[in-house]
Amino acid sequence: MRKIEHIGIAVKDIENSNQLFASLFGKKHYKLEEVESEGVKTSFFKCGPNKIELLQATNKNSPIAKFIEKKGEGIHHIAFAVDNIEKEIKRLTEEGFEMIHKAPKKGADNKMIAFLHPKSTNGVLVELCQEIDE
Repeated sequence: MRKIEHIGIAVKDIENSNQLFASLFGKKHYKLEEVESEGVKTSFFKCGPNKIELLQATNKNSPIAKFIEKKGEGIHHIAFAVDNIEKEIKRLTEEGFEMIHKAPKKGADNKMIAFLHPKSTNGVLVELCQEIDE
């Protein structure tokens, strides 16, 4: 894992949250994107060298909808940039971590992603991200 790629924050209303975080950071989001496979609409902000991803559920069965129902709005996950996501999934599985995704899948912001189950990371949902070469 090279660095923290972004911090994901679950929100009920992405438009209101975009206004809130634009005021907080002093600039607007740089990208809006929907990831149908995850049932989520995302918005990305840059804050210095760091990124914040806002996540709003697009259906009641999405992981974000379930998270908000259970815990309310707030920090959802921490994402780490990796050079080779398949190798990292294999390494972490061999180390005994439980993966939610056994293989990488297309995520937001031009990334291949995979999540580790929070049961194996002290309750923190960890996302692995690898930039997709274009």
